Amino acid sequence: MSDIQTSTVSEEGYASTSQVGDFELTIDATDEYGPNPNATLVANYASCFLPAVRVGGQQRGHDDLGTIQIDADADLDADDDLEAIRFDLYVEADLSDDELSEIVDRAEDICHVHSALREGLHAAITAHGDAF
Repeated sequence: MSDIQTSTVSEEGYASTSQVGDFELTIDATDEYGPNPNATLVANYASCFLPAVRVGGQQRGHDDLGTIQIDADADLDADDDLEAIRFDLYVEADLSDDELSEIVDRAEDICHVHSALREGLHAAITAHGDAF
């Protein structure tokens, strides 16, 4: 038996609805009924990276990072394929650049989406401490 099971249906057009456990997720290539697949992937990457930052912080002795935010940007090539992803990571805790770098490095090891992407699509991350 597999670890993850989903069911995705498209009745017409370019929108599809995925059943993921008890949740439904609508994705639309035209952005009419939901975000497009590339935008969904970038948001999924950021939503995986945030808890990885928290765990990485805890593992580096920073139990309370406060509010964390990622503003993500991505570039598409001429075929609308993802070409580059960038994260601006904002952390409420007042950390040095070295501390932030250690936490980001650890988060890259922890984040499952980061591990699943080809290396050329790993986010270029700029981290900002004492951000809120």
